[in-house]
Amino acid sequence: MRKAVDAVYGHRVMRRRSNEVTSEAALRAARGSAALSGADWALEEVRRRSDFGAAADALTVGAALRLTAEAGQLLSIWRQSPVRVLARLHLVAAGGAGTGTGTGDGVAGEVVGRPRLAGEPVVETPGPDSPKPLIEAPLPAADEVAGRLNGLSELVIAGSSAPALVTAAVVHGELLALRPFGSYNGLVARAAERIVLIGSGLDPKSICPSEVGHAELGRAAYVAAFDGYLSGTPDGMAAWITHCGRAVELGVRESTAVCEALQRGAA
Repeated sequence: MRKAVDAVYGHRVMRRRSNEVTSEAALRAARGSAALSGADWALEEVRRRSDFGAAADALTVGAALRLTAEAGQLLSIWRQSPVRVLARLHLVAAGGAGTGTGTGDGVAGEVVGRPRLAGEPVVETPGPDSPKPLIEAPLPAADEVAGRLNGLSELVIAGSSAPALVTAAVVHGELLALRPFGSYNGLVARAAERIVLIGSGLDPKSICPSEVGHAELGRAAYVAAFDGYLSGTPDGMAAWITHCGRAVELGVRESTAVCEALQRGAA
């Protein structure tokens, strides 16, 4: 995987047009993450739309776009307070309102940007047409969520000698398992994985969108690999980390194709 990442960073287009590649990778990452949450729009539909209200799929795509735009702005805070960043990601996904009676997307403002409390429901996308949740594992109790979030935060702050991919996969998997917020947990988990990959130095320009790879591998494979994470067994964890690594490789392939297209256009 590392060789593939190094190869796309060494592409001649990256010397002069890396910002364009980063922007395109962000768009495709948002499309991929939204697809995993049940809003499988064509890339050109995501590119041309400006209205992301009302229907659950439109809300999901809008949330995914906001998250990919926000992730790169939170790197320094992530190293100091991951829980604060996760709260910010949920706030952004839910539309930006942290107080009041609602956010405009069916999420009550008082539950946005904080871990859920005992008895509060969890849906991936709010609204009457919310799709069936992708992750249907038993939901941890609120007190367990709080404890495990603190543990995850301590792990990130302390740092680790583990490869960036392993840390990113653990952060992603733990957030999927906990579903700490009342909504948009899948989108937040994948955005957190993105932050780890960028902040670790593996993908500093954010041009290796793992979300693209996760979507390409498919929802069934994603759930099957995540079941391995939930098992807690060495083989299960290895299967989840391998799946995440494959997703990064496919993201690299996508951005390599973008570089080639830009090069042909410039020639």
